[in-house]
This record gives sequence, structure tokens and C-alpha cells, in this order.
Amino acid sequence: MFNPFPHYAGNTKRKVMYALKNKVQLIGNLGNAPEIRNLESGKKVARFSVATTEVYRNAKGERVTETQWHNVVAWGKLAEIAEKYLTKGKEVAVEGKLINRSYNDKNGAKKYITEIQVNELLLLGSKMND
Repeated sequence: MFNPFPHYAGNTKRKVMYALKNKVQLIGNLGNAPEIRNLESGKKVARFSVATTEVYRNAKGERVTETQWHNVVAWGKLAEIAEKYLTKGKEVAVEGKLINRSYNDKNGAKKYITEIQVNELLLLGSKMND
């Protein structure tokens, strides 16, 4: 039987698989500077969007470019880093988990949103871009 994690045995393998159940990794560019909010608790939250682009050839051999937008939220220290260093167009790598939530808009209609709650943030690109 093939073991994809040969260096993990028994319960350790289950722990690794459990940790991977809700994990997202993206590399993309910021759509805008982060929106920063300071909460009454003193905690800071940053919200921003990241665009990922995929280029491929369709069945006709035509080049197709698809861009997906992802809502991202960072809390605490990561929000402070986002506020200080992230700007529109900046290339970043984010790792986190998917969060689904709902809210009522100003007209009372229920809206649903999926976002990535960041636990790792890496600034990419050359220093010349800064």
C-alpha cells in the first residue's frame, strides 16, 4: 500500500491530514490598499482583495487568461504588517483558511461571503517595486 507520508506513522499522519483540511495558499496581486479598522477591543483588522491569474490554451488552441478575485482578512500583527507594507498592485503570498459568513445589507437582503483568514503573509517582488 502506498503511503504518501512515509515519515509519519500512526496518529501523526492523521494530525497532518487534519491540519490540511482547510488550508489555502495564494500568490497574487493586491487590488487596492488594505482597508484597516481598529476595533474597540484594541485589535486591528485589515481587509483586502488579491487577484490570481491563470493563463492556459483552450481546446481551439487560443490563449485564455482568467483572473479570480479573493477576499482576504488579516487580524492583529498581520493586519499591522498589511497596513504598513501592502499597497495596490503589490505581489503577495498568503496562507490561511476559508471562512464563510453572512450579513444583511442596507436593504435587509442576506448576503454571503467567502474570505481567506490569513495566518501567513509574505511580500513578494523586487525591492525596486517598493
